[in-house]
Amino acid sequence: MSTELILHHYPSSPFAEKVRLVLGFKQLPWKSVIIPSVMPKPDVVALTGGYRRTPVLQIGADIYCDTSLICEVLEHRQPEPALFPPHLKGVSRIFAQWADSTLFWTSMAWNMQPKGIAALFAKLTPEAGAAFAEDRKAMNVNMTRLRTQDAAPAYRSYLRRIAHMVEEHDFLFGAEPCVADFAAYHALWFTRLCTPTVANVFDHVPAVLEWMDRVAALGHGRMEKFSAQDAITVAANAEPLPLTNEIFQDEHGIALGSEVTVTPESFGTEATQGTLLAASRTHYTLRRTDPRAGTVHVHFPRIGYVLKKADT
Repeated sequence: MSTELILHHYPSSPFAEKVRLVLGFKQLPWKSVIIPSVMPKPDVVALTGGYRRTPVLQIGADIYCDTSLICEVLEHRQPEPALFPPHLKGVSRIFAQWADSTLFWTSMAWNMQPKGIAALFAKLTPEAGAAFAEDRKAMNVNMTRLRTQDAAPAYRSYLRRIAHMVEEHDFLFGAEPCVADFAAYHALWFTRLCTPTVANVFDHVPAVLEWMDRVAALGHGRMEKFSAQDAITVAANAEPLPLTNEIFQDEHGIALGSEVTVTPESFGTEATQGTLLAASRTHYTLRRTDPRAGTVHVHFPRIGYVLKKADT
């Protein structure tokens, strides 16, 4: 049974950078499958059934969606060094959820001002730039996005608050990094690396840049290039891992074994349809079959996702 970690990602994806750094923090070996940054993504969808956000973690025929769940999987895979230290188990998760949502979207609104967009698209052809813009517009269809004028004071305030934390410690909550550091880092990384023309927002928070350098120094672990077709072959030749005996938590009146859809609450709201195998306190698992990938289990966190009975 394949137990290799296969990450489906692309270099400029901020959420992929979050996971790449977690892999480096834990010094885990992993295989890198580079995927398109825009739809269509036929090889990704063969595994997920519809989910198209980046990154996706594959272990054999098990497909894990959303970085919050991926971090949990990696913590279970290698508990030390800990992403969720016992004395920070609650606060680190709450901070990470804020960073992955409020901080991330505030930073993106800042980044997508005209100077930032020009830097981001500088190396793209006009056609590729237009395709990227249209793709993200479709992903944002159910979202209210901040304007740059509204995001600017919020982003500066958040950076000052982060600076106050890392002026006292090497990392956000102490001498060692935890999940909060990786969740906060990736949005700021995009500003600094992908839209450097607007990175002057860091001018008055040098402690934040020093903290970012410490996080970046953790590296990306032991990576090996892998093809999308080879990853699909791995799934087709594997059996999904046995499910643990987690308690079924029914909040919807939908029985296990039902055909359901799971959809992100916002941003990239493509649905994945399959048979509901698990609805635990923290996650959902769907079984689905694809002509190329075979039978796979697709896993989602409960927080941030909507479960519905499939139309029949």
